[in-house]
Amino acid sequence: MLRRLYQWVIDLAERRSAPWALAAVSFAESSFFPVPPDIMLVPMCLARPRLAWWYASLCTLASVLGGLAGYAIGALLYDSLGLWLINLYGYGARVDAFTEAYQRYGHWIILIKGLTPIPYKVVTITSGFAHYSLFWFVVLSVITRGLRFFMVAGLLYWVGPSARAFIEERLGLVTAAFAVLVVGGVLAAVYLF
Repeated sequence: MLRRLYQWVIDLAERRSAPWALAAVSFAESSFFPVPPDIMLVPMCLARPRLAWWYASLCTLASVLGGLAGYAIGALLYDSLGLWLINLYGYGARVDAFTEAYQRYGHWIILIKGLTPIPYKVVTITSGFAHYSLFWFVVLSVITRGLRFFMVAGLLYWVGPSARAFIEERLGLVTAAFAVLVVGGVLAAVYLF
């Protein structure tokens, strides 16, 4: 079953509509959707390594635009939609501490959390709620999201064919390692922040 799912994702990544799907997932992940864009970015870079830089650029742009939507949710709709989303992801009890941390470490919070598998929407919504500087929010989001997506794309561009062969030979192990990474990132977020 895992192999069929993998092949389905690779086939989807080769379609002409794949960049639009990547942009949509990347936008949504930064504002409300729980699935990271890496789910689309990795197979797309594996399927077409020569387009990896384009995919990373598209992913970064859509993620920053989605981050602005998340920022607006936090700034304008926090009491209704924003608080509901924060509670949905289990961070409701930590919003006050997170907001206070923004007063001292706002730049670092955006830079560090933007690189991790921790849900970026928590950062975008809380940035809006805390009325963090919109200018710095955009600048730091471009840096951190771009760095994250370009690192993934670069790695897959340079080792794409061998990475694809490695993944296909050890699909179960790679899936388990990815799951451990995501769960570890979430646990780190819960205990560190």
